[in-house]
Amino acid sequence: MDLQLKGRTAVVTGASKGIGLAITRALAAEGAAVVAGARGVTTELSDLAAREAVTPVAVDLSTPDGPARLVEAALAAHGGLDILVNNVGAVRPRPGGFASVTDDDWLATLTINFLAAVRTTRAALPHLIARGGGAIVTVNSVNARLPDPLVIDYSAAKAALAGFSKALSKEVAAHGIRVNTVSPGPVSTGLWLGADGVAVTVAKAAGAAPEDVARKAAGDSVTGRFTEPEEVADLVLLLAGGRAGNVTGADFAIDGGLIQTL
Repeated sequence: MDLQLKGRTAVVTGASKGIGLAITRALAAEGAAVVAGARGVTTELSDLAAREAVTPVAVDLSTPDGPARLVEAALAAHGGLDILVNNVGAVRPRPGGFASVTDDDWLATLTINFLAAVRTTRAALPHLIARGGGAIVTVNSVNARLPDPLVIDYSAAKAALAGFSKALSKEVAAHGIRVNTVSPGPVSTGLWLGADGVAVTVAKAAGAAPEDVARKAAGDSVTGRFTEPEEVADLVLLLAGGRAGNVTGADFAIDGGLIQTL
């Protein structure tokens, strides 16, 4: 299937690893030019850039001016912009409960999981409009709909991101810009399974083994497994391309059936 991405220019945030790297790799494989923003440029991203039309940009997207600098880099490299993928995010489990989450914790979580997307979208939107249309796909989380006290600040930030994306879709549709979200459950990335990931953090607090925590999380889905980052990327690409030309304001869970309500 031709996803109609060849020759398009895309910006991807949080592109150095995990879901963001998988999205960057998949977009490049479809013939898109990708400007890949991340706080640090990993070996994997550098290797990809050596083979494909990928431009890594080292930028701190938690700063007020970082998102605009990333978009400016895309304009300098390619003269325009067709696709924005808001992927950057981070989660820190709170085994100490709500009372343990400080104002600084709340601000940090809201900044990287919500404001980074708002700021990058603000910077990119005029250029998408100038192109005569485009697509914004935001990687959200099932926690926007399944708030969990273990990640209370993350859940709130992701709920805000869902509301922002839906509202924006109504404003910019007249400009030919589609806005959709993708909401993964647990994904096989470092965020969940790394040395400082969710499984290890929760296991330490509970006196359990990380592999048991991961196995329990996988078992909560009806498929009994984590989603692979490449599976998230495939869904993002479908929404970014022209084959989904009349899909906007929608959220797509990719969670192995973790959300069991209508």
